[in-house]
Amino acid sequence: MRVPIRHIAGHLVWSTHGSVWAVYRLHPGPDGQGRREESVQGTYVPAAVRDERLSKVTHLVRSMSGAPRLFGLCARVDPGEVALRMIEGIEPGGASLDDGVHPWVENVEAVLDLLAEQEMHRRTLWLAVPLTTESAGLRVTASVGSAWAELSSTLGIRPVPVARHEVSAYQEQAVRVEAALAGGIAFRPARPAEIVWMIGHAVHRGLPEPLLAEAETSSLYGGRVRDGVLRSPSYADLGQVRLQEGGIDPAVDDVDGLQSSGQVSRSGRSAWWRLNSGSPLRRRWLQVESEAGTGYQAQLALAECPPVVGQDSADLFAQLELLDFPVDYTVDLTLVPAEKARDQVRRKKTELVDQADQYDARPTGMPASLIEAARDLGELDARLSRTSVEVEVQSVTVLTVWGPTAAVCDARARALTALLGGADYRAVRPAGLQEALFALGLPATVRPGAAREFTQHQVSEDWALGGAFTAAEVGDPNGMFLGIDLDCGTTRPVMINVADAPKQDASASMGIVGDLGAGKSVLQKLIAESVWARGGCAICIDRTPVREWATFARTAATGRVQIIDAAQAEASIDPLRMFDGPEGRHYALSYLTLQLGIGPMSTSGEVLHHAVEQAATSPEPSMHRVLEVLEEMATREAGKRQDAAATLAGLIRVVATNPLARMVFDPALPPVRLDASSASDMIVITTTGLKLPPKAAFANPEILHQQPLEALIGRAVLYLIAAIARQTAFEDPERFTAVVLDELYWLTSSAEGTALVHEILHDGRKHGAGLLAGSHDAEELGPDRGLMAYRALARTADRERARRGLEFVGLDPNDGELLRLVTTGLSPVGQRGREGEFLLACPRQNTGRIKVLIPRIPRITNSITTTPGRRTSAVSPTRPEPRSGEAPQTRPKEAV
Repeated sequence: MRVPIRHIAGHLVWSTHGSVWAVYRLHPGPDGQGRREESVQGTYVPAAVRDERLSKVTHLVRSMSGAPRLFGLCARVDPGEVALRMIEGIEPGGASLDDGVHPWVENVEAVLDLLAEQEMHRRTLWLAVPLTTESAGLRVTASVGSAWAELSSTLGIRPVPVARHEVSAYQEQAVRVEAALAGGIAFRPARPAEIVWMIGHAVHRGLPEPLLAEAETSSLYGGRVRDGVLRSPSYADLGQVRLQEGGIDPAVDDVDGLQSSGQVSRSGRSAWWRLNSGSPLRRRWLQVESEAGTGYQAQLALAECPPVVGQDSADLFAQLELLDFPVDYTVDLTLVPAEKARDQVRRKKTELVDQADQYDARPTGMPASLIEAARDLGELDARLSRTSVEVEVQSVTVLTVWGPTAAVCDARARALTALLGGADYRAVRPAGLQEALFALGLPATVRPGAAREFTQHQVSEDWALGGAFTAAEVGDPNGMFLGIDLDCGTTRPVMINVADAPKQDASASMGIVGDLGAGKSVLQKLIAESVWARGGCAICIDRTPVREWATFARTAATGRVQIIDAAQAEASIDPLRMFDGPEGRHYALSYLTLQLGIGPMSTSGEVLHHAVEQAATSPEPSMHRVLEVLEEMATREAGKRQDAAATLAGLIRVVATNPLARMVFDPALPPVRLDASSASDMIVITTTGLKLPPKAAFANPEILHQQPLEALIGRAVLYLIAAIARQTAFEDPERFTAVVLDELYWLTSSAEGTALVHEILHDGRKHGAGLLAGSHDAEELGPDRGLMAYRALARTADRERARRGLEFVGLDPNDGELLRLVTTGLSPVGQRGREGEFLLACPRQNTGRIKVLIPRIPRITNSITTTPGRRTSAVSPTRPEPRSGEAPQTRPKEAV
């Protein structure tokens, strides 16, 4: 194979055909400093966003001129790349597991085992723009360089160097091209190693190919100006490839039973009838033999497009992602200005009139196709006349599939043809043009003359509807492996990193909405486990009677978990014992006024304030000491203060004797450790047994005071639980903390729980904290749910709830297709293997359909599910969780 490249200077390519091209990477992702340059959209976008994206692509097409070329290449993704993205931001250090390894290592190894042998790729877009020159001298130099390149490859000498002034001239032209492209799609100049990767990818399809991730950071293959001329390294090794159209595959053709074995080789260059194989017209593929092995490719040219396509179904290139194999595409564009295109339309109209006159003389009359052609030309003329900046896009589109064997390649080509045929697109595999169409997919090559017969004519907006410039992603660039993208036919990993959101000036809070059994708790547990394993902290409020979060924490974070059980009262949440200084006095006074239902500015409030202040300054401050101070005041004070002290002491004693309040007033219980950085990585507060007043009671003080004692105690204890959660979350801004609230409706039914949710949503980002909330209805997430940057929607059978869920994730709630997807298409009941399907929206405003996967780690799988009959009993921890007075071993934090 002849390499089409003579020299590369930055993103400029001097070809062997005498042309110079500027190559750009579209949707480039992070730049050299790791900053995000844009927000790549997801598969599902609102109509307004889709119209804006269409407008940008149309603007980009109209701003170009000449004959640019677009490449949509599927870059292979290695499992090692996913592993490297999973460990970004993790500091190596001490271990916290029994086997002496970092806890996140288990997750990374599990993902490597899961993704091994999977066909993974990511869509990359490249734009090559030919540069033209008005200088006669540069045109002569280009012609001489092209002729010399023809001789140099034959004689084995280096190609002629390029002068410095020529490099500068083309660089100035490239700057003008970039100025014309600005304002549309994000792009950056391609690197020399990336341009070489495009050739390596083309010749290694169906074989182990070079990784784009390595080329993105490589500084090789670029030329340098020395002694006034551009000198480039040799690219000859890229062409050490043999191309054979219709090459014979020993797995398909019987090459061992030959009629004349001495005259025929496996190359297939001898007469095909000597082999026990079919005609070369049936072997419509290209055999590419390189040092890495032999691969098979099939080039399909788009021969016919439907005359009319709806906007919702016109995204031809986006639909290629649904196939279970990767597809590359190359679109060679010729952009014709509106005035010139209108002249061509007028000539075609004149030809149609002549044809109509000829058909009038025939008895059969004029065919219907002639009338349709006249109507199409009239519509095209009207659209070209609408604006002077309109252009006609004359495109030649080549689709490429491949496989390790000819049979696989042929089957994929047939499947692609069938998919396009179902959408009224006709694709052909032209025999004899496979090698020419293959060359069209290489950078800096000329369009073969035979490919012009596949030219399609469209105006810029119609061509932009095809989605050739569109790239869809879901999730974050790095973080935890959450699952796979269901909008992609091949395996495409989905990752999220809630701990990184505050560093990107975004909220780390997440709302999950779905029906019972749709997978909300499993998703929350996976994220919480990843938070602590990556060096953060998770605090969970568990209201389930089975204490599922406590069970999960004991097995998933063995030895690094602290369980606070409100019913069993094994630890004290006494605010005077947990908090020091004014903070403890504040929480204690607020708790008592809430529990006793008194006003802080009344006589009773003043007496209570004095008792709390005196108890806090005692050698052993506690809520029990507040009761003792009140009893002392009842004996030595006089008048109203004595009566108030006696009344308060009596009421507190009634509360203190209740088992539900024992964890507040029992001084014998060890206090809860709030220094989570050294005490634990997961804190689970179980509220089983606590009762709350009905939501209607909070609007009427009279009804609230008439509630049972258990409900009033539960409300006050919930206030302390919220204080613990807030203190833990905001304790260390350098260490990310996730506050997990499952079944949020129970917490937000009270003013105290609503205040906790409100505070974390509004102030969590500044303190390195986020909220993981699960609910059955989007409205139950509260009025501040719009501040949640991460949003997930699971199966929701009720249509009204489904509409609210779609609105929550930012999609059209009245879209019939989306409603069917949410009500019946996500995790259908009774279909094994379909569990864990969600619509996921992330801070980069990309929404897609994913399937959450549980890593094959016993400490996670043993207790993560709650399905009756399939729930595994909790495994006894190898190490007990730390007592409140003990500090287990420390572990590294996630880098901030």
